[in-house]
Amino acid sequence: MKTLHALSLATFFLSAKADDIPCMARWFDQDSVVCVCNSTYCDTITWDTSIPPPVNPYGYYYSFTSSRDGLRLKMKQGSFGDSSVPNKYAFYAGNETKQTIMGFGGAFTDAATMTMYSLSDAARNKLIDSYFSNKGINYNIGRIPMASCDFSKRVYSYDDVVGDLQLSNFSLAEEDFKFKIPAIKDAITARGGNISLFGSPWSAPAWMKSNNKMTGKGTLKVTPKREYFKAWAKYFVKFLQAYRDQGVDIWGLTAQNEPSDGLITNFPFQCMGWTPEMQRDFVAQDLGPALEASGFGHIKLMILDDDRLWLPYWPEVVLKDKNAAKYVSGIAVHWYEDLFVPTSALDLTYKQFGEDYFILNTEACEQDLINKNRSVLLGSWHRGERYFMDILKDLSHGVSGWVDWNLALDRRGGPNWQNNLADSPIIVNAEKDEFYKQPMFYAMAHFSKFVKPGAKILSFSKNFTEDIGVEAIFFTKESEQRVGANFVNTNDNETVSISIFDPPNVGMINFDLPPRSFVTFSWFRW
Repeated sequence: MKTLHALSLATFFLSAKADDIPCMARWFDQDSVVCVCNSTYCDTITWDTSIPPPVNPYGYYYSFTSSRDGLRLKMKQGSFGDSSVPNKYAFYAGNETKQTIMGFGGAFTDAATMTMYSLSDAARNKLIDSYFSNKGINYNIGRIPMASCDFSKRVYSYDDVVGDLQLSNFSLAEEDFKFKIPAIKDAITARGGNISLFGSPWSAPAWMKSNNKMTGKGTLKVTPKREYFKAWAKYFVKFLQAYRDQGVDIWGLTAQNEPSDGLITNFPFQCMGWTPEMQRDFVAQDLGPALEASGFGHIKLMILDDDRLWLPYWPEVVLKDKNAAKYVSGIAVHWYEDLFVPTSALDLTYKQFGEDYFILNTEACEQDLINKNRSVLLGSWHRGERYFMDILKDLSHGVSGWVDWNLALDRRGGPNWQNNLADSPIIVNAEKDEFYKQPMFYAMAHFSKFVKPGAKILSFSKNFTEDIGVEAIFFTKESEQRVGANFVNTNDNETVSISIFDPPNVGMINFDLPPRSFVTFSWFRW
């Protein structure tokens, strides 16, 4: 009877994948493959945790494996054992839930959307589907630069008329109308519903700034009546209204992208400097009231939007002021100094503010700052592993979601007006009308596809203390008895045999984690 049930259950879930298309693998000069997509072919995975379970799904689990050696979300079904001999290294799913997951996504930069539009319509649709549809990896968050950033082809703001404090000349740019807004609408259609879109400014118009430039060291001009601060707050409102007029509703804002950049002499691309004290006063006196007065009080306003080096000091300054705190919903962080700043910075922030404010990673990318010709590495497993590990560690320390940088770039890692080239989970080869899904894409997929919005991080324990090159995170949804876990094996050549226990009444999984692999598990409790 158990065998028949296993077969029927496998048939149910495999039928949901009957039309799935496998990865068309291609090797370049790195240690793993990319998956090639074009106008007629692209790999898909239609597994969805919202699929109604069959009768009696309990006692069975599903695994999804991606590996340096070429597996990409390879699904297998297995059964829990209650009398098997456990492996040496065991993990125990707990019952304590932590922060709620908001989701995962990427940024609709000028560069990303221009690059998408260098493809044919059919190939571009497959790219959008790969990220946002149920055939793809179900992104639900999108970041929008407010006017230009380094990943633009030119420097511009939405009002370059000197002295226009009333912003009478405010208007979106050609880049918004031709690239960003159409791509966003396509993504919303592919997802079949809303995407949590948030805007981030890199710089105010040059005439508003102390150095009269959109680059370099500079802040808003300071005057007794705060005219420039009021105008800058109005600029946010105008952005929200302009996108709404185009049929795109914005969910959130960050008060400034990387405010520390604008305090650096000769910083090379668009930036604007803020201290936490300045941001506190701007939110309390200007931005918060302007949003509320214009009917945008529901917008999720995030502070910081910079590296975790500033934690917990920045939110301590802003959020301990009740006049500023009442307008703030979250704390945005970037990953660029994560190798040097311990996760204890997140723990301290979450302990103080996690009950009232979410923490969201809002930017990350890989690049080679020394050799620009190596900014794009097609098939780099190392870069995918860095993504996976950073997401895992962030979620393990209070972060509620993780947003990548450019959704797509060209073969050089641009376009970028300052030659600040970078890698991306998807790289486009416009000449061949094809694009390449990097290992970074599948690192994102193991989270965005399976750790759904509304999921909660779940406690777990293990029976060993030594470093075995394996890291894990467990998650669940309270609305359904589905439990999952993400594992990474960072060993070069060693398969690691693990056991997963979900006591008291589910049982045990025995599983061999391949070398250099990501594995997602999913099962039901009862």
